[in-house]
Amino acid sequence: MTLFLSDGRIELDNNTVERTIRPIALNRKNALFAGHDVGAQKWGIMASLIETCKLNGVEPHACLTAKLTAIINGHMQSDIDQLLPWNYTHNV
Repeated sequence: MTLFLSDGRIELDNNTVERTIRPIALNRKNALFAGHDVGAQKWGIMASLIETCKLNGVEPHACLTAKLTAIINGHMQSDIDQLLPWNYTHNV
């Protein structure tokens, strides 16, 4: 609230964010069937990756397929930034 009051560019309305996270909130019940804590953590990671792809205008299935293929083919761990959704290209 302090930031909103000190910076006139900040909007008090967060409907854009609410609409963006709605699919995650609607799918939250799926985590109940994850089986255990580790399964729920993995589900959270996948949901985050998928929604990040959507936010960056990237088709999630193609992006995740390309990333997993790159990892299997020996993509260097030091170049992990290339695999982030906002850096996705069709030649990952």
